[in-house]
Amino acid sequence: MSMYDKLEEVAKRYEELTEKLADPTIYDRQEEFKQVSSERGNIEELVQCFKKYKKITSDIEGSKEILKTESDEDLREMAKEEISEYEKEIPGLEDRLRILLLPKDPLDEKNCMVEIRAGAGGDEASIFVQDVWRMYKNYFATLGFKPETVSVSESDKGVKEVILNVTGEKVYSIMKYESGCHRVQRVPETESQGRVHTSTITVAVMPEADEVEFDLDLNDVRIDVYRSGGKGGQSVNTTDSAVRVTHLPTNTVVAIQDEKSQLKNKEKALKILKTRIYDRMVQEAHDIEAEERRGLVGRGDRSERIRTYNFPQGRLTDHRINLTLYSLDKIIEGDLAPVTDALVAHNQAQLLKGQEE
Repeated sequence: MSMYDKLEEVAKRYEELTEKLADPTIYDRQEEFKQVSSERGNIEELVQCFKKYKKITSDIEGSKEILKTESDEDLREMAKEEISEYEKEIPGLEDRLRILLLPKDPLDEKNCMVEIRAGAGGDEASIFVQDVWRMYKNYFATLGFKPETVSVSESDKGVKEVILNVTGEKVYSIMKYESGCHRVQRVPETESQGRVHTSTITVAVMPEADEVEFDLDLNDVRIDVYRSGGKGGQSVNTTDSAVRVTHLPTNTVVAIQDEKSQLKNKEKALKILKTRIYDRMVQEAHDIEAEERRGLVGRGDRSERIRTYNFPQGRLTDHRINLTLYSLDKIIEGDLAPVTDALVAHNQAQLLKGQEE
């Protein structure tokens, strides 16, 4: 089937979905309404791009007809200018249509959980966790994403671990590229000799599991409660509000003590546990198809070093796509789009290359 035939099929499906949404009774069937709205939304950009492509090609044909039939020089000159102008747009539109026709990652629509943890480097790693947390929060604000802090584990100088629940439109499609080991090179505040130190943190981005997709069997979960510990607070060391949940089949453990309420800590811990178990299932599925998807930069090995932030040189390097930018001061304040856009574009190019082979 040619690309044009595929586009015609998608356009026809879009009209069918539009008709379904025009039926007022669909609002009484919320599950169907949600499914139809989602499917229509996913192909809307493709259909609008295709309509623009068809209009331009039609206008080109119309101008060519004028050249064949008209003797008026002014009209002929206008037709030539239109043909020249429209033909410049065609290659870009065709490239965009090819990209929009690529198979979608079904997880891209999902919200996600982001876990940022200090690695090697002691206090400097904890400080960098705080810096990356701020970078993401500022970046989320530019995209309209909403981050909720689920859990924070502080250290004397920074943050040892922070877990965020991030919601918004196609959050996972952008954030999935952040999973991996992030390396920072800079002179710590405590370094009297001015030497550059190297520290690392890890970022794990996990798609949020829907109830219909994954149901955590509580018979497989052990729940323990204990007294909170840490920096002060009336509830610390006075009530059994901290909760530790363990998924026995996989020995996955989550401990939460952020809230004064044991129930709230339990709810948070179970949500994190469910997301981690679901992510493990996703990772296993990804490993199976990894060979045929070699070269893509999507869900990667958590231990893989993906990026270096070199402060003395003001340089950020993403090692997966050999991208180097000398605007680290802006990036660390939240201007992450040049990096994520490049990663998305690389992934799309690899997928297109795979289809052509």
